[in-house]
Amino acid sequence: MTISDYLPVYRKNLTLAVPVILAQIGQVTVNLADNMMVGHVGTTELAAASFAINVFHIGMLFGLGITLGITPLVGQSFNPKKPGGVGGWLKNGILVHFIAAILLCLIMSSVVFFMGRMGQSEEVVRAAIPYYLIQVASLLPMLLFFSIKQFFEGVGNTKIAMIITIIANTVNIGLNYILIFGKLGFPALGLNGAGYATLIARIIMPLIFLLIILKKPSFKVYFESAKKARFEIDKIKRMLSIGLSIGMQMIIEILAFSMGAIMLGWISKEALAGHQVAIGMAGMTYLISFGLASGTTIRVSHAFGDRDRNELKHAIFASLHIVIAFMSLMGILFVVLRNQLPLLFTSDPEVIRFAAGLLIVGAFFQIFDGVQVVLLGALRGMADVRIPMFMAFFSYIVVSLPISYLLAFVFNFGYSGVWIGFVFGLSTAAVLFGFRLKNQLQKFGKSNRG
Repeated sequence: MTISDYLPVYRKNLTLAVPVILAQIGQVTVNLADNMMVGHVGTTELAAASFAINVFHIGMLFGLGITLGITPLVGQSFNPKKPGGVGGWLKNGILVHFIAAILLCLIMSSVVFFMGRMGQSEEVVRAAIPYYLIQVASLLPMLLFFSIKQFFEGVGNTKIAMIITIIANTVNIGLNYILIFGKLGFPALGLNGAGYATLIARIIMPLIFLLIILKKPSFKVYFESAKKARFEIDKIKRMLSIGLSIGMQMIIEILAFSMGAIMLGWISKEALAGHQVAIGMAGMTYLISFGLASGTTIRVSHAFGDRDRNELKHAIFASLHIVIAFMSLMGILFVVLRNQLPLLFTSDPEVIRFAAGLLIVGAFFQIFDGVQVVLLGALRGMADVRIPMFMAFFSYIVVSLPISYLLAFVFNFGYSGVWIGFVFGLSTAAVLFGFRLKNQLQKFGKSNRG
């Protein structure tokens, strides 16, 4: 196929992906606004935010991965002529994700007893603990929102979650300003103010979703069919089988990055703060790519359910074209603006120096990062998640972390060595997921012919 042949495929992929991407951009904008405002409170607070968020993200992304398990199952089962037929997935999904959220909150709360033993300075740990606990409290409403969001993405509706996310993010940024700096008569809560703003915004999100479902007739059909549906062990087992594998894959990847942040904290609090600045910008490009991958998951799951191999392949390759072009551009911008971008977050010259150096390394892993997340999205659309989980473990734990440590502390590359390890991990993941997808497409073709 030529590029002109791909144009309608690009359009289909982006129609689904753009609302997810905009929601992701909105969320990253909030994270960047958090970092900018907290960074102007002080370097210790910025380092504490980095430490707390990196620890929190391990549990949060595991929970998010569990909710992602419902999307391909709904996508493969969805029939536009009988939309109520997938209502059972909504009911069973909310049950599974609610219980998972409660258990995660309990487990993650206990982590505070170990945060003082992770090699961070006492002042950073002291500031990080209350902020971390506020983040943990926000996990329950967050996962309830994602439970409903991933169901609706499975039926091909990505716009409503985007609208809700933008509303909540606007509330979050406004509350950040009020609570961090003490405006409109509120006390200046500093870092904890950013935490409370996030908690309030995340409580709002599932409440808005529920109101929209009850008011909009085209959505109410799912709610009504969900009420009539039974709790089914087979559905719960299937969701957990896929969701836990996705959750483990995501926790493995974020564990590598979180361990990298902890290593940077061993160097200095300025290095850790510089990492927080650089990873905030790299996180934005990643989440945009993740939005495209989510659209790919939906397109692939529908084509997989329809047994349409050509549509499935074209959807995957179109997303790869888009992500490679986008991440290449972002890598160039990281290098060109490496000294200017950190000024948005801090005026500390040491933090700026560390962030600028990390952005150069980050520019190199942009393409690998984009490719691996899109390939993973395609595999999820085919409900192929178990083997990719082991591939992720090899890439990020066996390859990335040891290289990060060796380069940083044995071969004396310092802070940049930690991020060079990320380059090796992401490139390994991209290659392995590519081989896995090729194998799955061959199997899919043979089963169609059979």
